[in-house]
Amino acid sequence: VQQASGGGWVQTGGCLSLSCEAFGRTISDYVMGWFRQAAGKEREFVSCISWNGNRTYYADSLKGRFTISRDNSKNTAYLEMNDVKPEDTAVYYCAASGNLLSVLTQTYEYWGQGTQVTVSS
Repeated sequence: VQQASGGGWVQTGGCLSLSCEAFGRTISDYVMGWFRQAAGKEREFVSCISWNGNRTYYADSLKGRFTISRDNSKNTAYLEMNDVKPEDTAVYYCAASGNLLSVLTQTYEYWGQGTQVTVSS
């Protein structure tokens, strides 16, 4: 299981760093992904990173503002959020996949509890 943390309240234009620590599993075996779900909307892809960190992929609308990374020695993945906007308000989830890099929620086998991010205008 992995647990996302680091969410909170932030003003527009600010930054926030999310962490996803895995327990009972070694994340170096998995692609790690971040997804988000705003109130009343479907869960959407944010970013993903290959098992060794060499490849990353982002939703087009988030390129240049969000950065995904991982530290396998700490069994943790990260999402750095910069220049946040009110539309970034959502519950953010991290997930693990034994498959290739993917934007599809159904390809991720393991999900943790999310962390709420609220951006005020």
